[in-house]
Amino acid sequence: MGHEKQTNSSQGLPLFSRYIWKITYTDYRRLARQCNVADEAMIISREGATMRVIVGWALCLVLLSACSREGSEISAFVGAEIWDGTGSDFISNGVILVHDGRISEVGSDEEIVIPSGADVEDLSGRIIVPGLINTHGHVGGVLGLDSGYYNRENLIRQLRLYADYGITTVNSLGGDGEEGKILRDEQVSIPDLDRARLYIAGEVITGTTSSEVLEVLQRNAELDVNWMKIRVDDNLGSTSKMPVNLFSTIIDRSHELGFKLASHLFYLEDAKDLLRAGTDFIAHSIRDVNVDEEFLDLLSQSGVCYSPTLTREVSTFIYENRPDFFDDPFFLKHADTVVVNKLSEVVRQQAVRENTSAQGYKRGLPIAMENLKSIVDAGLPIGFGTDTGPAGRFQGFFEHMELVLMQRAGMSPEQILRSATGEAAKCLGLEQEIGTLQPNRWADFIVLTENPLENVRNMRNIESVWIAGNRIG
Repeated sequence: MGHEKQTNSSQGLPLFSRYIWKITYTDYRRLARQCNVADEAMIISREGATMRVIVGWALCLVLLSACSREGSEISAFVGAEIWDGTGSDFISNGVILVHDGRISEVGSDEEIVIPSGADVEDLSGRIIVPGLINTHGHVGGVLGLDSGYYNRENLIRQLRLYADYGITTVNSLGGDGEEGKILRDEQVSIPDLDRARLYIAGEVITGTTSSEVLEVLQRNAELDVNWMKIRVDDNLGSTSKMPVNLFSTIIDRSHELGFKLASHLFYLEDAKDLLRAGTDFIAHSIRDVNVDEEFLDLLSQSGVCYSPTLTREVSTFIYENRPDFFDDPFFLKHADTVVVNKLSEVVRQQAVRENTSAQGYKRGLPIAMENLKSIVDAGLPIGFGTDTGPAGRFQGFFEHMELVLMQRAGMSPEQILRSATGEAAKCLGLEQEIGTLQPNRWADFIVLTENPLENVRNMRNIESVWIAGNRIG
């Protein structure tokens, strides 16, 4: 008797037995899927209809028992509208099953069977979206307005702050050390992870000779970074810029060692040169002139992601006056009043107004926003990023400011959210781990009380944040 016939056929059984067999087989397969039991277990080699029926029901009873035991280890999030970050429509009356920190199943309540004994979280009337991914942030040594505090405690503080605002992953592009590496390595094995995920780039690679830059690159390689990063920028004409031959050497060597490289830049022509040299990520907006067709073609051919970091520009000039967000409860919930008071000092504000660089970056913001729209209209990949972490660039809150600026630049809410979830994960090469609410991905998501696809400001209406299936805060 063949495998297919023995597994799926009830030919030759009496009518009543065929009916029972059909129920048994259907129920078995449903239960098997829930309990991770192979379908092959249904193959019964004994002769006789009665024996097949009895053994079939026995298997179901065993599975029910197994499901009851496993159910206690499964969390079920039910009742919400789910936007999964893939570009698909909302799932109504959605169910997400989480086991060992990862999503095991997601779908409507008509598709998903909740195991007996599962821990059920009723989220009726809510919206679930994937946790946000910052492709360009910094988790470093800043505390308040001061630096020099690169230690485990301060890094965890920052990662928890990001998480409180729904940013569940941060790609830290520079200023990273051994403590950051340890936290990154730990995050895959901590069952009760209560902070944003961290990926690192080590030292920003600088130098004036091949030997100098390759020495930094080697230290980063030994740290086992996720990215290399270079700066190709003259700081509005105030410093020397890394030449093409030098950054080409860094890019080539990074690729030889198996590392991708992110590029800090400002100017259009530098962006073109970097794309020709093989950079893997554009870490800032082009801010000197509007992008042209040549650049768009280069970006398209490379498949490289473009990270706008609009709030980076905002941070350079916003403190020339007391910003409105200093009175925003969404900001004040996590704000350090000492920092707010210092940034509100009249003397400091006057200094910003008179600062040539601050005013130069202020003029660059509208150009950056126009370029973002051009790149989006060309259908090219955007990786949500903010460059938060340095003093005055408030982690968590500035990410929500970036969302609004991207909307003002002309992106739709869905385009923005995809750039911060599924597309961001692809930009980082992490699409099998994070970014979308699909099976086998980490259960990192945000529960909202309003629909962000209607207005991206609704991302502020956070009821709860979950990382690896753990509620944060």
